[in-house]
Amino acid sequence: MRLESGPWRAELSPEEGAAFVALEHEGRPILAPLAGRDPNSTPAGAFWMLPWTNRLDGGRFPWAGATHVFPLTHPQEGNALHGLSRLAPWQVEEQGAAVAVLTQSLARGPFHYHARLRVALGPEGLRLAMTVRNAGTAPCPMGFGWHPWFARPPGCTLRFAARATFLRDARKLPVATQDSAGLEGGELDWLGTDAHFAGWDGLAELRRPDMALTLRASGDWAHNLQFYAPADHPVLCLEPVSHVPDVINRPFLAPHGAMRVLAPGEALEGLITLSVAPA
Repeated sequence: MRLESGPWRAELSPEEGAAFVALEHEGRPILAPLAGRDPNSTPAGAFWMLPWTNRLDGGRFPWAGATHVFPLTHPQEGNALHGLSRLAPWQVEEQGAAVAVLTQSLARGPFHYHARLRVALGPEGLRLAMTVRNAGTAPCPMGFGWHPWFARPPGCTLRFAARATFLRDARKLPVATQDSAGLEGGELDWLGTDAHFAGWDGLAELRRPDMALTLRASGDWAHNLQFYAPADHPVLCLEPVSHVPDVINRPFLAPHGAMRVLAPGEALEGLITLSVAPA
């Protein structure tokens, strides 16, 4: 699926979790292009995380007197990552030259959700609007997020504000919080970082030698941010998410970003805009 508007071009793969295959502005890659590779095992493109985000300890999800166990995606760590949505197809409900609407319904374990994603390109850039509704008959905690692999040419600088970050154990699971103002600076300040931030203000700025990229998030995406900048790949992840990793198993961290318990028919809602300005 291709969308185009002015200098913007996007390509998505509905059958592969509605993952972004490519996103370009004036022919320059915003996301590292997938180039035919698997969106679930390649640091490129972008995928969706729902009905939970980031790590789930042992794949365990306790709720309503039962513990549901999901397959481990990272058995060496003993964690299940990023939910269920990216492993299932989405349906294309509408498609135009610059706008598409995709939906996905899934029932597994305690989860029964219906998700609606609207992707639009326009003069202001990329606009992503998602609703995840509890389609079941009982209340259920849910979460969602976006996992973009931004291209990271040499010479990038970054800035975002937050109030807290998290100490982690050897399995990359959060164990405690510490005060944090967020991150600001060049690669020497953050390269190799893999961290969760709470109290995020919904704004992140990535300045490259060829452009300035601004990400804005609102709704249920506007408070928590996962940041990852691997030293061995020229990419950078700024992931708006709705909750702290593994918070369902770590309720002491819930004040910093709990999963929302959705009543039947209730929904999570989030909006992300991505804009470009001259460097």
